[in-house]
Amino acid sequence: MLGENGTGKTTFVRLLAGETPDNETDKQTLSVSLKPQTISPKFPGTPMNLENIMDQDVKTLSGGELQRVAIVLALGMTNVNVYLLDEPSSFLDSEQRIIASKVIKRFVLHAKKTAFVIEHDFIMATYLADRVIVFEGEPAIAATATPPQSLLTGMNRFLASLEITFRRDPTNFRPRVNKLNSIKDREQKTAGNYFFLED
Repeated sequence: MLGENGTGKTTFVRLLAGETPDNETDKQTLSVSLKPQTISPKFPGTPMNLENIMDQDVKTLSGGELQRVAIVLALGMTNVNVYLLDEPSSFLDSEQRIIASKVIKRFVLHAKKTAFVIEHDFIMATYLADRVIVFEGEPAIAATATPPQSLLTGMNRFLASLEITFRRDPTNFRPRVNKLNSIKDREQKTAGNYFFLED
């Protein structure tokens, strides 16, 4: 899920999780696992499957360590239909973001489940996404969500609204922002190609 801050991404996830009341429809019967946007250690104990921090009390963990615990706990939920991950890259360094991306994607593919991921890290978002929902509108005032669309279509729509173009670096294949009004930026905007999967 992509969109500016305040366009309803977290609210949408909380609606799916049943944490935010929806007056327009009946309560969802969907079984979900939610990794919230913010994490606060409210219980004593040790995290699961994280060897390097196994002997630490949860209340002493750093933000990145807590994030890793939250991801593992969310993915560890069994008998759920949908996994909801709100900003899983928060507090993670670049190496941990790559590891988390691979773990999330591998898990979802292996479990044959659906995951909704809200992510501001562009590299992580493009790696994880098969489909994109774009949240548009005036932040904190009125916004709408598009139906799911292809990664290329969704990224083009989102980046067009920000007037930013991306290309893939030919050496490491990572997304790179084009300099505003550069030749590449102008060429891509003229062609309506704000985002490329391949160069």
